[in-house]
Amino acid sequence: MPLEAVEARRLYRQVADQLRSLIDSGEYAVGSRLPTERELAEQLKISRPTVREALIALEVEGRVRIRVGSGIYVIEPADAAPAPAAAVIEGPFELLRAREFLESAIAEQAARVATKDDVARIDASLVAMENVEHPGEASMVHDRAFHIAIAGSLGNAVLVRVVGELFDQRLNPYFAQLAHYFESPGTWRTALDEHRAVRDAIAAHDPDSAREAMRKHLARSQERFAQNFGAESAAAASSAGRDRAGRHQAKPATPKQVAKKQAKKQVKGGRLPQR
Repeated sequence: MPLEAVEARRLYRQVADQLRSLIDSGEYAVGSRLPTERELAEQLKISRPTVREALIALEVEGRVRIRVGSGIYVIEPADAAPAPAAAVIEGPFELLRAREFLESAIAEQAARVATKDDVARIDASLVAMENVEHPGEASMVHDRAFHIAIAGSLGNAVLVRVVGELFDQRLNPYFAQLAHYFESPGTWRTALDEHRAVRDAIAAHDPDSAREAMRKHLARSQERFAQNFGAESAAAASSAGRDRAGRHQAKPATPKQVAKKQAKKQVKGGRLPQR
């Protein structure tokens, strides 16, 4: 059963449904490896982030297992609690793109209207973020407080609620599973630097810089989550190794080459070749 092209406007749920159907039909047997993200994206004619969201959804459902550096493997479904309804869960990249659009505009306006008290609340959340271990629940609480403090400076309760609700979607199982692979103390430190850039632009009342700093922060969050799982890099390295080995493998010598080699040996041994 061949893969069918998926229209770009569709979300990861349709991709997950199609891959699940292929698994159920036996196209991909238990223990087999699925094509790489790149290959799936090319066959389905969609973006790699959408493929990644679909694979994460299937992993949460217990249909595949992602092995960093190796690939995505079909596994035997386990008898467990029902998987969350995909129809009510937005994909991680969808959420981050929505936040990038909304919170960039909020940061821009915050730079225009933020008071000293507003900046003090932003600073308090940053101090808390600097003194917490990540990944962990506490780090998410303080990260959320940072974004809420910025939205709060606009004095609009609706925006505060929307920003909070979008951030809380990080708690959904798909987002949590993706974060499991890519969040670390190192990425947290990088994100902290990005948060400070947003804070500094707001405190300086520089709307353009505040908008750009928030946009970069959330765009880079997407980039961090889009890092290769490793299987394709490993495959490329293996292929390159085989190519190098092939190039260095000795080819059978021609009769002329054999004669020339023998002649050189005779010259080195003090004997000229017989004519």
